[in-house]
Amino acid sequence: MSFQSPMPSQDFLMNVFRSVDTDRSGFISADELQRALSNGTWSPFNPETVRLMIGMFDRHNKGQISFEDFGALWKYVTDWQNCFRSFDKDNSGNIDREELKTALVSFGYRLSDHLINVMVRKFDRHGHGTILFDDFIQACIVLYTLTAAFRQYDTDQDGYITIHYEQFLSMVFSLKI
Repeated sequence: MSFQSPMPSQDFLMNVFRSVDTDRSGFISADELQRALSNGTWSPFNPETVRLMIGMFDRHNKGQISFEDFGALWKYVTDWQNCFRSFDKDNSGNIDREELKTALVSFGYRLSDHLINVMVRKFDRHGHGTILFDDFIQACIVLYTLTAAFRQYDTDQDGYITIHYEQFLSMVFSLKI
């Protein structure tokens, strides 16, 4: 299953970039991006998800996105929309526990039902037992980042690591999540 979307034209991207860059600084801030994105519920896009995405695409470490970085960010969000829609089987606009489990299995994760429940509770900002689009992105980014950090220590790939407390804290505090 492919979630990749084609890259829109430079003219299209520039028009979108200019409409999002409301202060005309030539950069898109987290606040501007948050206002421009929609999670489908008329509520603001999760600021934590916006912060994570800015961090992923901000090559100059300024806390904002230049036009050069905007195309990749646009494609990233569009690909996540396609992914989200493919797992939202009932077209409810959110991902329930079973849909999340299906998505994570398709991504290669084999997590217990208990951990799936923990993730739903963690990323369900409204207490409905479901995860909205923006929170789904955040959940997937956090899971991927934590897994990558774990794998650095899991040299024999057996799913177990032995680290001391300061190694654990160093690993967690150095993550961009």
